[in-house]
Amino acid sequence: MEQGQAHGPSVSRVVWASVLGTAIEWYDFLIYATAAALVFNKLFFPAFDPMVGTMAAFSTYAVGFVARPIGGAIIAHFGDRIGRKAMLVTTMIMMGVGTFAIGCLPTYDQIGVWAPVLLILLRFIQGVGIGGEWSGAVTMVIEHAGRRRGLYGSLVQIGFPAGVAASTGIFALMVQLPEASFLSWGWRVPFLASLVLVLVGLFARYRLTETPEFHQVLDRKDVLRQPTLEVIRRSRRELLLAIGITVSEVGLAYLLTVFVITYATTMLGLSRQVILNAVVYASLFEFLTLPLAGWASDRWGRKPLYMIGALASIVLAFPLFWLLDTRSPVIITATLIVTMTMTHALLFGPKAAFLPELFGTRMRYSGASLGANIAAALSGGFTPLIATALLVWAGASWAISLYLIGLSLLTVIAVLAAPETARLPLKY
Repeated sequence: MEQGQAHGPSVSRVVWASVLGTAIEWYDFLIYATAAALVFNKLFFPAFDPMVGTMAAFSTYAVGFVARPIGGAIIAHFGDRIGRKAMLVTTMIMMGVGTFAIGCLPTYDQIGVWAPVLLILLRFIQGVGIGGEWSGAVTMVIEHAGRRRGLYGSLVQIGFPAGVAASTGIFALMVQLPEASFLSWGWRVPFLASLVLVLVGLFARYRLTETPEFHQVLDRKDVLRQPTLEVIRRSRRELLLAIGITVSEVGLAYLLTVFVITYATTMLGLSRQVILNAVVYASLFEFLTLPLAGWASDRWGRKPLYMIGALASIVLAFPLFWLLDTRSPVIITATLIVTMTMTHALLFGPKAAFLPELFGTRMRYSGASLGANIAAALSGGFTPLIATALLVWAGASWAISLYLIGLSLLTVIAVLAAPETARLPLKY
């Protein structure tokens, strides 16, 4: 059932509950990334050389992305069988428990090797939770949104820059503490504060109503027994397209918000405050550009926005690091703002509608989840680790730029092969 307009007054409640919940869950997921770049190498991997310790910390960060396809497949299976709302509440509880527990963890000096083992376990739980979060939130919204799926879907996407700004911003405050205080208890505050945010998000999500499209599936008694397997069996082409469409966007996201922190502080010798502030400003600016990209994708199509974003990523791959290497706070901040706007926003804004539109209602949650999470596991989680390894190997940033160009070319190919979905009704 595809209507021309959004489905009544409930759409605003659905959108803002999804935005709030997604922002909180991205905050939970991303404070780990910032902590991995700043402090985990010292507290959980202190026996290593600093760069090796950073790579070890980023390896535990990548564990969350390995868990995402697993969590996404399990959670989306039930999202396509019993409903979107129940799974969105479940993912928020999982993320909240995992994040709060990380803030309570003893360090390596206190319990030895068990410290990184428990850190990896909790990161895995986080990954399982976030694996079902994004696809559930965007499926919930676009199935309420009528023909304005690009715009309403892109509003859910502002949860990511909101999470980046909040997680990086709170660490920017904490790093102003004396070093001993920051390493002792300051780094824990962002994790422990998550508990309050999760309670707020749960309240908002409990008030949501199930989507008309999913009610139609229930009314017809047409629920698939194994929706995840059906995606692999019957929608393999769409799944491969979803992975290709996403692979450069997730790589860019974590290069621009995680790896640049390590690059600026370790290679360029900049203060943590300078680069953290730059990431916060760039994320706040993306608040404006994401909805504009979603609106534009409704007007001109998903594919043109994606092509511009992917080609801009190729063009800016080398200038990005040339400008970072100036060590000028103003130039670095402007560079991150322009790069986030011209690349990530144009890819991420339309994505909330583009990926779910590739799949039918009975397997939409599962298809969008598998596509997004497999791509995230391939490029998002490993990008900071790969970029660090390339930097150590090459001794310069050119190898990272080539890696970014390679990811962008994969997206260009996928977009060329994908159908334009902006003006089509949702598939059943």
